[in-house]
Formats: sequence, C-alpha cells, structure tokens
Amino acid sequence: MLLSGVLFGLFLGLASGEDGSAAWLRYAPLPHDSSHSSLPSSIITLNSTRGSPVYTAQQELRRGIQGIFGKTLNNGTSSNQHGAIIVGTAQAYQKSYGEFDDAKELEEDGYFLSSESNQVLIIGQNERGALYGSFDYLSRLAQGKLGAVSYVSNPHASIRWTNEWDNMDGSIERGYAGPSIFFENGFVTDNVTRVAEYARLLASIRINGMIVNNVNANATLLSPRNINGLGRLADAMRPYGVQLGISLNFASPQTFGGLSTFDPLDPAVDAWWANITNQIYARVPDMAGYLVKANSEGQPGPLTYNRTLAEGANMFARAAKPHGGIVMFRAFVYDNHINESNWKADRANAAVEFFQDLDGKFDDNVVVQIKYGPIDFQVREPVSPLFSTLRNTSTAIELQVTQEYLGQQTHLVYLAPLWKEILEFDMKADNRSSKVKDIISGERFRRPLGGSAGVVNVGTNTTWLGSHLSMSNLYAYGLLAWDPALGAEELLQDWIRLTFGHDKKVIETVTEMSMKSWPAYENYTGNLGIQTLTDILYTHFGPNPATMDNNGWGQWTRADKFSIGMDRTVKNGTGNAGQYPSEVAKVYESIETTPDNLLLWFHHVNYTHRLKSGKTVIQHFYDSHYEGAATAQDLVEQWNSLEGRIDVERFEHVLFRQKYQAGHALVWRDSINQFYYNLSEIKDEAGRVGNHPYRIEAEKMTLDGYRSYSVNPFHTASGAKAIVTTSNTTEGTATTKVTFESGRYDIAVNYYDLIGGKAQYELHINNKTIGSWKGDLEDKLGHAPSVYLDGHSATRITFRNITVGKGDVLKISGRPDGVEPAPIDYVSFLPPGVVD
Repeated sequence: MLLSGVLFGLFLGLASGEDGSAAWLRYAPLPHDSSHSSLPSSIITLNSTRGSPVYTAQQELRRGIQGIFGKTLNNGTSSNQHGAIIVGTAQAYQKSYGEFDDAKELEEDGYFLSSESNQVLIIGQNERGALYGSFDYLSRLAQGKLGAVSYVSNPHASIRWTNEWDNMDGSIERGYAGPSIFFENGFVTDNVTRVAEYARLLASIRINGMIVNNVNANATLLSPRNINGLGRLADAMRPYGVQLGISLNFASPQTFGGLSTFDPLDPAVDAWWANITNQIYARVPDMAGYLVKANSEGQPGPLTYNRTLAEGANMFARAAKPHGGIVMFRAFVYDNHINESNWKADRANAAVEFFQDLDGKFDDNVVVQIKYGPIDFQVREPVSPLFSTLRNTSTAIELQVTQEYLGQQTHLVYLAPLWKEILEFDMKADNRSSKVKDIISGERFRRPLGGSAGVVNVGTNTTWLGSHLSMSNLYAYGLLAWDPALGAEELLQDWIRLTFGHDKKVIETVTEMSMKSWPAYENYTGNLGIQTLTDILYTHFGPNPATMDNNGWGQWTRADKFSIGMDRTVKNGTGNAGQYPSEVAKVYESIETTPDNLLLWFHHVNYTHRLKSGKTVIQHFYDSHYEGAATAQDLVEQWNSLEGRIDVERFEHVLFRQKYQAGHALVWRDSINQFYYNLSEIKDEAGRVGNHPYRIEAEKMTLDGYRSYSVNPFHTASGAKAIVTTSNTTEGTATTKVTFESGRYDIAVNYYDLIGGKAQYELHINNKTIGSWKGDLEDKLGHAPSVYLDGHSATRITFRNITVGKGDVLKISGRPDGVEPAPIDYVSFLPPGVVD
C-alpha cells in the first residue's frame, strides 16, 4: 500500500509546472513532428513483481514514451515479441528466449541496449541494470536521439554513492535548498514520498547507494524508532535500486549504548556494534553499509584509545561483513590545532601521514574515502597524494556536488570540468600510467572495491539543490561515476536538452555560460593555487582572506607584506610535494615546472615573482579578479537573451541568481584586490584597485538617523566604511547631490543583507521613487547567511536606465528590522557599458 501511494504521488507531483521538481526527467514532447510509428507499441516485462526495479523500469518506460510521444504502450506477451520493448534481467531473458551473445559481457549493474530491429531490448545483468538501461533509452528518446543503437554499458566502479549531510533535527549541514527530506524533530520522517522521488532521480544517473545522514553523526539514529524509520526510507528507495547507508558516530557505544568505553578493541564494544548492525539489517536487509568520520574536526575515533584508524574501521567491517555491507572510512583526518609558526607544518600532509603505514591493514570490505584534494573542496587543489599511496587498500574519491566553498548554489559553477581534471590526472605510480579514475575503480592496484562518493545535500526546495542550474552538477556527478570517460561538455548538453528543451540558442548559451563558470569563479575568488579565499572560520561563502592565516585549521596562504604561498617543497618546505610519486613530485618541486595554476600551492614567492605569462603574481591577482567579475556580469546578459525561450518561472528564478552573482562577484573582486593591495602596497598597473570614480560612498552623504560604521573585515566595504541606522527602530536617510554629468545611468546600491531582520529601502531622485526593496535574501537564496556586515552579507541591487541630471538630489531611506540596521555601503552611477 505504501509503495503504491509513493508511486502514485510521483505521477501526480511531476504533472505540475516547471518548478524544477522533474529535473532532467521531464519527458517533454519533442519539438517537432517526430514519427513514432517505428517505436514499439507494446512492452514485455520479464519480472512483474511489484516494487522490483524491473517493474519500476516498465512503469518508467510507459510514462516516458507517453510524455515524449503521446503514445501508450500495450502489454505484450512472450509469444509475441515483435514490435515490443523487452525489459528484464539476462537470466530472465535467457529463460524465456534462450541465449544472447552479449550476456557474457555484462558486469554487475551493467545493461545491454539494442534498438536495431523492430524490437527494443533492455537487458540488465541484474534488475538494477535493467532499470538503468531503461533510463538510458528514455534519455536518448527525450533528446531526440532516435537512431538505432546496440551496445553494452558497464559501470566503471561498483560504488556510486551520494553522501547527504542531513541532521536529525531536519537541518542540513552545507545544505542550501531547505530542510531535510529524511529527518525532522529528531526522527526519520513519516512521509517518504520525496525520498522516493529523489531515489528515482539518482537511479536515472546510475547512483546505487545513498548515505542519508550527516558524517557528523548523531547516535540517536540507532534508536529502535529510527531503525524502523530507516526501513521506511529503504522501502521507498528499493524500487529504484538505490541502497540505503548511514553514517555512524564512533562513540555511540558509550554515549548511546551505556558502555563505559568505545575502544574498538574492547570485546564489549565489538559485540555492541555487531548487535546494533544485526538489528539494522533485520529491518534493512539490503543496506549498502556504513560511512565513518573519525578523529577529525572534533569527532571521536580510535585514536582516543591509541588504536589505529584501521583497527577502528575493521571493527565496523566485521559487523557489516556477514550482511554484505561495505564500510566507507573517510581519510579526512587531521589536527585542526596546528601551529603556523612552524614552517614545516602542513595540513595537506595529514592524510598520507595518518594512512600510509596502514596500507594493507584494512579488511577487504573497507574502502578509504578520499577527498579529491589534500585540503577541502577548494576551487583548485592538486590531486590528493593518498590515491597513489594506498596500493593495498580499496579507495573511493569524495567529490562535492553541493557548492560549499564555491558559491553555495548562488553562483553558477559547473563542476564537471574540475572533476574531469582530477579523474584524468596521472599519478604515474611506479612510472606507470596511474590515472585517478583507474585507481578508484580498483583496476590500477587490483583492489576488489572502489568508486565515488558525492556530497549532495538535496532539500525540500522544488529545485532539489536550490538552483536550477546547479542540477547540472548532480547529473554530471552520477554519470561520471558510471563512466569517467564522458566529456564535461557532452554531459552538460545532454542535461540542457533534458532540462530546458531543444532550442539551439538555449543549448549554446547555457553551454557557454556553464563552461566558463568555473574559470570565472576561480578568477574572482582565488587563483594560482591559493585556494578559495573565503572566510574559513565562518560560513565558507564570501571573501575574507585574512582568515586563511593565523589559525589552527591549516588552510594557510602565509601571506605577508612581501610574499605569499605555501612552500611545500622537500628542499625547503613542508615536504608535501614529496608525497607524490617521483615523476609528479619532480614537477611540483620546481617553480619552473609547477603549473602556474598551482604555483602558490607548492611555492612561497614574492608578489613580484614573474609567472610564465610574464605578469607578476600581484598583477595577475588584480587582473584575474577583474576578468572573473566581468564574466559574471556577462552571464546576466547571456541568460537575459533567453527570455521567451524558457518558461517564465525558471527563467526568472535563474535570472535573480545571476544578478546576485554579478553583484557578489564585484564584492569578491574589490575585497580580495583591496586586501592584497593594502598588504603589499603594490599598485595595480591599470589603476583600478581602490579607484572607483563612479561611486558615492554612503558615509560621505548627509546622514539623518544613520551613522558611519567601520566594517570588519575592512576590505568588504568600499572605503572600509558603511552606514547603519542609529538604532534598530530609527529610520534613516542618506542624501547628496549628484555630481555626475546629466544622462542615463544604471544606479547600483551596495548594501548588506543580514539574517535576523528584513530591512526596507527606498531610492529617490528629486523625491521621485526610483525603486524599493527588502533585505530578504535569506529567504530567496538559501546560502549560509551572516549576522555581520561582511563579505557574506554584502550584496547589490541595480536600477537600470535611469535619467539623472547633474545637481539632482539622491536620497536613500532605510527602515531597520530586527538586528538588521538597514546598512548601506555605496551608490554607483554607471554609464552604459560600465561595470564599476
């Protein structure tokens, strides 16, 4: 009964408008008269068990073909297979029809798809494979790829999981799309309809496992009520072949189970985990396994008892092995209280230092889950050297779909090109080809397990991730986990056709926007390998390079008045370059051979150091930040050009975010450039940094009910100051005469939008209202907001094509609300074509 209700809800839910809930599974009619006379008219399902993936596959095929072609598939029979779609497992097909040649090529979860004759064969190695083949076939049809095909598709790796960072109270760590779909008020949710919808999306991109709770796990998940709730989640996901997994808190035997210890070598602890694991598998017999974060960022672990990380991981492996479960053990282990005054200290070394002596000591059902770089999902990092260090241990790569350090779904950043660089990187272990993609599959070092884990963090927002365009990252993640040889642009264009349709201009424009988005974001946030210059002590969203030093977290730049960058050489630095195989280490050890885009990752240099381009480091910083911010402005105009070609709801949603990104990119540009200009005292050769001829600083206007306020960090305000109302109940005004020549201008107001209040503003010229707005971005964007005037809360609104006369009176009024004192930074009068 529950399953039927879930599936019925899916059909109803996706019949609604273009709100993003259908994602790439819209099954929209093709935009031309596509003849479907050659399409099969019936479907033969080789497993009619309700709730099985094959049963789901036939439902999906009916639904998709009805949506794309308006054609209803009849029920076929085994005796009349002509003109039919036959879907099922290889075993079931051979039982009904005899052998077929491609069966021996199928690997676990793989499928054979053929549409060469008057029938379509979708044959999976298992039921999940049959479902994957059905989604693949429907994807081709929905994209108008109607030609005959015949091929086998097998997964590159067996583990293709997502990691959801949902908390028991319903919040989501690093989630930007609303509350959890799995938990609320300390318990597993009762309504699993949206969980089933999500599992359907994941199955369509061939994801086979999902960790449903935060790696910073809460032990109460192991209560009887919640174990039963996990069963409900698994029941909702099972028709789509997505297996449930959970994160564990290492100290659970003590904090939840009542034992005096959580020592992994204590027999009572070992027995406790075996017992709780048996209870979970009794309710979820096909559970994928466990994910464990231990001895990292304050989380408990085996090092508490002077036990090794392998001994801790193997304790869980022993409990899960009788049930066929896998233990994913995160390599994100480091000391977050290291001393920057020690020139040799380096967080980037931590993973190898903690794990290198444990290679070969993990049980066969343990997989070490390694972040793609040595630090933490930065805009650019080198590949983690741990991939080539662990030769006798199964490994998986951890990628982050949710844009924690990369704009938090308010900035367009298409991540597949970044992931492709990592996956295709050759570690050259033992002077042999050792691409990361072949290491994580288990092929290179002949390991039994391996694959990918993607941090996704969907929420209740209809767009799933909070942004329509960010869904391209989820789509690309799943299919790259299946086949890392796929191209980033190829995946993107498939996603665009499935999401927005077949309009050539839409495809070309969104492709161009997306493909230049990662380089642009890197340019205006942190380049030359310096990491994302965000506030690592707060929300990881806006700019604050000062927090990158003088802290115990180890995400350092070592910037001073004269120089910048981490010396990670063996000769004179932390030795990180020496953790790589010899051929790669040789490249990184030398400034001459290190790529410029990783220069400051591996080398400490003067600001005046000349890059291979001939520019100095500091001038490259200045230029890149201006170039990246300019690209962000172009993205608005490119998206605007699609008006009328995309439905209004999604067009306006994306336009709002692109405008926000354009404004916030300027905040980033000015903040980073001003910080390093002040630090180095080296002028910008182009004379742009600190020179803003189109601005009127709010603190220099005539203030009534407002007062000047020194912003911290200083570089997140133009001129280091802003204005705030004199109290949280006093309305303020700021007035001045326009000194610019008469003409038409875009008038931009930079202000701060804090959480905890929704201040209201009005902009006037000669007492004529030009526009009004409210400080309510926390309700519209979903990013991690701020309670301070800083780079996270700084934003901009622009009123376009306004006629202004020299000497006119400009007035801004601000009405505070809650803790938000209607803060304003500056006003810009921008002539046509000027960005500021």
